[in-house]
Amino acid sequence: MERAGTANGTYTVNDIHPCYEIDNATYIFTSNPSIICVLLYVFLGSLSVVTIGGNLLVIISIIYFKQLHIPTNYLILSLAVADLLVGVVVFPFSMAFSVTSCWYYEGLFCKVRRSFDVTLSTASILNLCCISIDRYYAICQPLTYRSKINDRVTGIMILVSWAVAALIGIRIIIIGFTQGECEENCSNNAVISTTLACMFSFYIPVIIMLSIYLKIFLVAQRQANSIQNTTCQSTKSGGTVSKMERKATKTLAIVLGVFLLCWTPFFLCIIFQPLISDVTPIAVIETLNWLTLSNSMLNPFIYAFFYSWFRSAFRIIMSGKIFLGDFANSKLL
Repeated sequence: MERAGTANGTYTVNDIHPCYEIDNATYIFTSNPSIICVLLYVFLGSLSVVTIGGNLLVIISIIYFKQLHIPTNYLILSLAVADLLVGVVVFPFSMAFSVTSCWYYEGLFCKVRRSFDVTLSTASILNLCCISIDRYYAICQPLTYRSKINDRVTGIMILVSWAVAALIGIRIIIIGFTQGECEENCSNNAVISTTLACMFSFYIPVIIMLSIYLKIFLVAQRQANSIQNTTCQSTKSGGTVSKMERKATKTLAIVLGVFLLCWTPFFLCIIFQPLISDVTPIAVIETLNWLTLSNSMLNPFIYAFFYSWFRSAFRIIMSGKIFLGDFANSKLL
């Protein structure tokens, strides 16, 4: 096997990436992939198919069934569009031009891949944040919810989310093209830009989401206790309250737990990488990158499959009944 030299000695191509090789000092996809490489791409391809299929079902359900035409579902629709584009665009780009290969030989396609990656992932995160804001008003301020969260406000939230994501993605491309032109300030500018991108793409939305969902949980728990008190501590009421608390806890744990599980490790690595002397192993970077992208696959299950009306819509779509009659006005509950 061909080897490449480093300052500390030599390493095999598989030490860099199982699907790449070095040919005339060029880092290219191997013409003779190993079993590990084939299994890796079959797995990643399956993630892409599930991501596309799941989010496509969500999009068709919300667009087709008039019962689902409400502000909350418009936010879920925007989230599904972002996640669908992650599966259609980012997944293939990331499979063809891996993160580590772009580190060694960064060309135009790598810049485009990174821009799409950042833009769509940021749009997905910001849409999640908007959904949490919508849930806050629905649960904590139910009397004013319909007046504060209407179609116009929802449209503005969606527009702002995509605009901020696009600006961050464009900034990533500009940094990529100007990086070769700068000299001593190049690394400093890159670190500052990366830090700001992480703040707006992840840390600020996470702080907002954590604060909102904590408030929602406390309000839901207080409402449950109030219901229990007004029913004189009856056994039936006690069972209902216990079920409500379990459901609220489970929902918040799923939403926050899966989101943080997928995104936190990658962004912590990005932030702390410049501060440590040791280079993060390539396998770790690749794994963390795909872990973040997998959140786009899981979102349909979290925000759609847990609701009975969406499950009913999915069954109608998957059975092909939408082609046999007018189900747009069907009652899904």
